[in-house]
Amino acid sequence: MRALALVCTLNASPASSSSHHLAQQVMTEFEGHGVRGEIVRVADHDVRPGIGVDLGDGDAWPAIREKVLAADILLIATPIWLGHPSSVCQRVLERLNAESSETDDEGRPLVYGKVGAVAVVGNEDGAHKVSADVFQGLNDVGFSLAAQAVTYWVGEAMQGTDYQDLDETPEAVASTTRALAANAVHLARLLADAPYSPS
Repeated sequence: MRALALVCTLNASPASSSSHHLAQQVMTEFEGHGVRGEIVRVADHDVRPGIGVDLGDGDAWPAIREKVLAADILLIATPIWLGHPSSVCQRVLERLNAESSETDDEGRPLVYGKVGAVAVVGNEDGAHKVSADVFQGLNDVGFSLAAQAVTYWVGEAMQGTDYQDLDETPEAVASTTRALAANAVHLARLLADAPYSPS
């Protein structure tokens, strides 16, 4: 099994990122279940705005899309900005929307049988709202959602602490991350053994 994490921080590499940090922790948990993975920081790539599979002229999405289609689990990691997923995350969801019209030989969306999961960080309330937004987008295009398929950390409102700067991972976050990984892998294996029927 393979997992892909799309990190939707606004900061390109090599800038540090709490979203990237949490995504790495999720991927470590996936590895404990025998799932290999890769992390892609979307801001490092020229992903064009729009809803096409390939918008041409150097659009980097087609190469990222190939990684999405090769993965069994897609993790989207995003910070909270003004109570919403980042603009990079929104762009990823918009590009994934093109999958609504891409189907296999039996008429199923190409992402049927793939599991979606979410990781959220921020220094304000809003992790439930952000995960709900991303969950809806993933489900709309055909991803399946495991039980408790989100992990998150939010710091105290109007304070400047970043998740990546904590001395240790809070147990509540660690246990939620473990649950996300275990449940996502469980569902991905079930769907690999028993694919959805054509509609």
